[in-house]
Amino acid sequence: MDNKLIYVVDDETNICNIIKSFLVKEGFEVETFTDGTKMLEAFNHRPADMLITDIMMPELDGYSICQAVRQNSLVPIIFVSARDTSPDKIAGLSLGADDYITKPFSPMELVMRVKSMFRRIGFDKGTPNSQNNCIKIADVSIDIEKKAVFCNKKELKLSMKEVELLTYLAVNKQRPISRDELLNKIWGFESEAETRATDDMIKRLRKKLHTEGSSLKIETVWGFGFKLSDEE
Repeated sequence: MDNKLIYVVDDETNICNIIKSFLVKEGFEVETFTDGTKMLEAFNHRPADMLITDIMMPELDGYSICQAVRQNSLVPIIFVSARDTSPDKIAGLSLGADDYITKPFSPMELVMRVKSMFRRIGFDKGTPNSQNNCIKIADVSIDIEKKAVFCNKKELKLSMKEVELLTYLAVNKQRPISRDELLNKIWGFESEAETRATDDMIKRLRKKLHTEGSSLKIETVWGFGFKLSDEE
């Protein structure tokens, strides 16, 4: 594996050191920060391939870090936090985080999630694309292997989770998908009532499709969920 650069942000130095030691053993390059502002300065100077950040930190918290990074980067972000309720997870994922691990955590579980995420976003070389690895609906094509979405042959700038959500809707385009099903299949945990993670991501997808003039629509099935439509 190439040395991917990972920034770790936590105001507890020992946690930074534990995460760093396990990731370095797996061949990653790791820089640690106890201050979110300094991490953002470093990221602007040298963007990392992944961010692992705590949420509860003085001055600049993890949510603010995620919002700042998401303004101009789709780098994968993993929250590692003691805040373990579903609303906390939904808040983090709604802001654009790709995964959420609660403290106390297993360092090896974190390592496995990091490796899995890098594979899923295409850092590891996949097999050549073929027709069977592509989903086409209306003017949108989804390359399954490369985790890439194209509209009228132009690649859309989507995060990994946005690609996964759109892909799941496309694979199941014959039926409406509930919010609970999307939360479980895309993020991997059960939801609580009135969560907004899926709605926020759907809004972002709709905006990006509309900006490219796509005829593909994500319809709201009121009181239930969403369904793709390629009707004009």
